[in-house]
Amino acid sequence: MTRGKTGAALLEVLVAMTILAVAGMALLSGSSQAAQSLSMAREREREMRDASAFLDAVSLWTRADLDRHLGTRPQGPWRMHVARPTVSIYEVTITDSATSAPLLRTSIYRSRSHINEP
Repeated sequence: MTRGKTGAALLEVLVAMTILAVAGMALLSGSSQAAQSLSMAREREREMRDASAFLDAVSLWTRADLDRHLGTRPQGPWRMHVARPTVSIYEVTITDSATSAPLLRTSIYRSRSHINEP
């Protein structure tokens, strides 16, 4: 084998190793980002489950409890807004304290039969 062919073969091996290294780094980076995205999705899902459980508890509150909580107030890691657009309907919204993004919203019916209103 001549010296020129030996140098060319060595150069080809170095180029191939560089391509493999770049591909390996890209694969590693992609895997790392996928793992981070999965972790963030799981955290977000946990937040939503917790907020849903809290909203389930709020939906069991009496009319008096809902009236006491009218307005916006901090509630654990969230902010809760309770409004009463009609005499019998309450709207409850749970928002993220950090971003103020709404997480969950529901409407709750409470009969007027137990109060002295016309």
